[in-house]
Amino acid sequence: MSFMARIGLGRPELRAWAMYDWANSAFATTIMAAILPIYYASVAAVDLPPNVRTAYWGYTSSLALLVMVVFAPLLGAVADIVGGQKKFLAVFTVIGSVATGLLWFVGKGDWVLASTLYLIGNIGFAGALVFYDSLLTTVAKPEEVDRVSTAGYAIGYVGGGVLLAINLVWTLKPELFGFPDKGVAVRASFLSVSIWWLVFSIPLWRKVKGPKASRGTHEQGSPLTIGFTRLMATAKDIKRYKQIVIFLIGFWFYTDGIGTIIKMATMFGAEIGIGETHLIGALLLVQFLGIPATFAFGAVASRIGTKAGLMVTLTVYSGICLLGYWMTEPWQFWALAVLVALVQGGSQALSRSLYASIVPPSRAAEFFSFNSVFSKFAGIFGPALFGIVAQSAGSSRSSILFLISFFIVGMIFLAMLDVEEGRRVAAAAEREITGGAPA
Repeated sequence: MSFMARIGLGRPELRAWAMYDWANSAFATTIMAAILPIYYASVAAVDLPPNVRTAYWGYTSSLALLVMVVFAPLLGAVADIVGGQKKFLAVFTVIGSVATGLLWFVGKGDWVLASTLYLIGNIGFAGALVFYDSLLTTVAKPEEVDRVSTAGYAIGYVGGGVLLAINLVWTLKPELFGFPDKGVAVRASFLSVSIWWLVFSIPLWRKVKGPKASRGTHEQGSPLTIGFTRLMATAKDIKRYKQIVIFLIGFWFYTDGIGTIIKMATMFGAEIGIGETHLIGALLLVQFLGIPATFAFGAVASRIGTKAGLMVTLTVYSGICLLGYWMTEPWQFWALAVLVALVQGGSQALSRSLYASIVPPSRAAEFFSFNSVFSKFAGIFGPALFGIVAQSAGSSRSSILFLISFFIVGMIFLAMLDVEEGRRVAAAAEREITGGAPA
C-alpha cells in the first residue's frame, strides 16, 4: 500500500481535494496568524496605542466574517441547485488571493488600507472554505470522511508551514534573497501567499468533479429563487434536524475560542513584549508539529469515535487558556504553541468530518453554509470581545482567561449530540431528495 493510500488519500481526486488545504493554509499562517499581525502592529498601525492596535485587528477580523454571515446560506443553497460548488470556490479564491497580493502596497501608518485588504482577503478565504468543505461529501465515501478530512488538515499544515518558513527566512535575512530591507521582504511574503494560493488550487479545479445539480422536478424559477425557498423550508423543518442544531450551537462556542486563539495569539504575544522571532518561530513549530498530531487524531477517531476525539481536543484548549493567562516569558509561548499544535488540526478536522456525516450529501453546500454562518458568528464575536475587553481593561489577559467558558459550553452541547440519530435523519432526507438514488 502506498503512503498516500495509508493516510487516506489513495485516489487522485482525494489528493487534489486535499491540496486546497495546502493552498489556502498559507493565508491562515502568514496572513492571519504570523507575519501580517506583526506588520500591522509594528508598521501599519504603529502610531496607535498597543491595546488599540490589538482591538482594531480584532474588529477587522469580525467585520470580514459578518459579510459572509449575510450571504453564505443563500450562496450555499444556490450552489447545490446548480452544482456550482467549484465555481463559487474559484471566485472566492481569486478575490482572496488578489486582495492578499495588494497588501504589498501597505506602508507605515496605512492601517486603514491594511484593514480593508485584510477584510477582503478574509472574505475570500472564508467564502471559499464553505464550498471546499462541502465537496468533502462528494469526493469521500462515508467510511473515508474522518481520514480524508484529517489528511487534508495535515497537508495544510505542511503547505502553510513551508511557505511560512520561507517567509520567515526572508524577513530575518532579507539581504540573502536580494531584498533591500526587511520591510520589502515582509511585503514580498504577502505576494508569495497570493501566488501560492492560486497555483496550488489548480489540482482541485482539474481533478475534482463537482456534485450534480440538485434542482427537483417540482422546483420552478431561478436558482436564486429556489435557493431562498429551500432556506425557508429548512428553517421551518429545523426540528427534523435536531442533532445538526445541537452540533452547530456547540460548534459556535468552541470554534469561537479556537478561532480567537489563532487570530489573536500573535498580537497578544507582541503586546506583552515577546519578540518577533519567538512569535513567528513558535507558530512555525505549530505548523510542523501539527502534521503528525493531526494524522494521529484521525487514528484516534477511528478507535474512540469522532465525538470523543473532539472532546479531548477541547479539554486541552481549556488548559491552554488557563496557562496563557499567566504567560510572561518567551519559553511559555513556545510551550503553549506545542499544546496548540497537538490539538488544533485534530479539532478542526474532526469537526468537519463529524458535521459531514450528519448532513444530506445532496444539500451539503447549503448545510455547510449554515456551519459557516455559525463559525463566522463565532469569528465575529470572539475577536470583537477580545478587543473590547483588551481596550477597556488596558490588557488582553482577562480576554484570554474568559475564552475557557467557550470551550466548556461547547463540550456540554457535544455531550448532548446523538451522532447516530443525526446520520439516520440525514440518510432519510437524502433518500427523499434523490428518490432513493445515490446522490
